[in-house]
Amino acid sequence: MTSTACLYTGQVVHRRFEPRQHRLRFRAFWMLLDLNDIDSPSRHLRFFSRNRFNLTSFFDSDHGDGSDLPLSQQAQALLRRAGCQTDQLTIRLLCMPRILGYGFNPLSVYFCHRPDASLEAIIYEVHNTFGERHSYVIPVRGDATDIVEQHCLKEFYVSPFLGMDMSYGFRVRPPAAEVRVAIQGKEDGKTVIAASLQGTRQDLTDRVLISALARHPLLTLKVIAGIHWHALRMVLKGFRFHGRAQAVPGMAKQSTADK
Repeated sequence: MTSTACLYTGQVVHRRFEPRQHRLRFRAFWMLLDLNDIDSPSRHLRFFSRNRFNLTSFFDSDHGDGSDLPLSQQAQALLRRAGCQTDQLTIRLLCMPRILGYGFNPLSVYFCHRPDASLEAIIYEVHNTFGERHSYVIPVRGDATDIVEQHCLKEFYVSPFLGMDMSYGFRVRPPAAEVRVAIQGKEDGKTVIAASLQGTRQDLTDRVLISALARHPLLTLKVIAGIHWHALRMVLKGFRFHGRAQAVPGMAKQSTADK
């Protein structure tokens, strides 16, 4: 297990299978940050800052419940509610940084490692375009360090083109030389959507950051613009629209699932 901050460059792929085909793919990069040593990268990099503007930056309020409570403590609270142990955990967050002050992460992933490098749990923090977040907290059984497979029921409204009566299956390769998170969404036993992110590790240096920005300019703006562009295309294709009124009543800004 690598304990220092690093950067992963790769791609995101989304595929819809039902009620008709639709596909999108874009290149991206992510940072992996140790929540117990979250200030270290900003002390050593010119083009990355924590909680202040820079070419790239990380703002704590973009994650968790948006409060002033440290993210490591927020994650530990979620883990305790899910029945996980929290002693001596290393919690690392995989996410896209803000770029020129703007950030949006459809999915942020917290990898919660025990001292022996095995995983205690994974937290999948989902963000929608309505400013809401939801955390699926799923314990990892056994001493998995390679491929992790997990499942949960859908509890959070994300896309107007997906219903709420769904389940998710996750297949994850935790961060090492590579990282991969693949998700299948099923409805009535059929796979309706498959999404994945995968990336290759690089050291987190100013030179690597500038190279990533050159290859993925205005990445986070492109992500949000791409979401709306593909939504328009799906409307034109005749995809069924699921209104937010059909979501679970009383859904909180952040909650957890342990299924």
